Amino acid sequence: MLLKLLLVMLLALQLNAIERIVALSPAINEIVFALGEGDRIVGNTQYCRYPRASNKIPKVGGYFSPSLEKIVALKPDIVIMQENNAAFDEKVRSLGIRTMVIKIDTIDSIKKAIADMAKLLHKEAQGSLIVAKIDRSLSGLKGIVKNKKILIPIGYHTEFSKEIYVAGQNLYFDDIIDASGNTNALQRTQKGQPVLNLEKILNLNPDIVIILAPLMGERKFTKEALIAPWLKLPINAAATKSVFVEEGDYAGVPSDRVVHFIDDFGGFLRETAR
Repeated sequence: MLLKLLLVMLLALQLNAIERIVALSPAINEIVFALGEGDRIVGNTQYCRYPRASNKIPKVGGYFSPSLEKIVALKPDIVIMQENNAAFDEKVRSLGIRTMVIKIDTIDSIKKAIADMAKLLHKEAQGSLIVAKIDRSLSGLKGIVKNKKILIPIGYHTEFSKEIYVAGQNLYFDDIIDASGNTNALQRTQKGQPVLNLEKILNLNPDIVIILAPLMGERKFTKEALIAPWLKLPINAAATKSVFVEEGDYAGVPSDRVVHFIDDFGGFLRETAR
């Protein structure tokens, strides 16, 4: 009887085993590696660059254009994707392949995604440690500076002839600003990527500007070149020289490495407080 029970338990474990994962975004890929299960990833996207081992994993296409044929050929136990791939999720499931769709936009959703993936891979303890680290970094932002309007423009701009994308509400950047006791210079409730022209930027008059420019070296820009046009504007951030560049390759990737952006953000606030 005991032997029969053990065989049933082993069979159940085999049925639930996930040995072959296809990760359809950099964030998902990074989280799986952070949980110590990167060797289970048999396919990811061309934008999955971290950690370095990700580059050697077979690519199944881009973030918005994965190849169903390539995914099927990899014989995955599960395909993990973000919620904006919902239509593709239906195609994958129609072939009998298990999927997991996660939401990663706010800090809370990032932490939930980490916890859910940790549970899936039976790495709950590691997942809890990662989430706790994020919470500690967020707590460390409190009291550095308060009630400042912070603007986070995105991209590589050396002049203002074109409109500039910025971080608005409904994203983890806004949560980080709020956790620090400050406010997003742009206050709007509409979803979608906010775009500002020079006039709107001047009207916002941010106290702090943090330019999001990951992989800046590959684009052959310098911090000085990105900061210079902002310092010429009649805004508070220019008057106090509170304009910074976030160039980490983790900037803009809502994975466990958001903790590095949070720590950098705290560093910018400390420079402002001097």
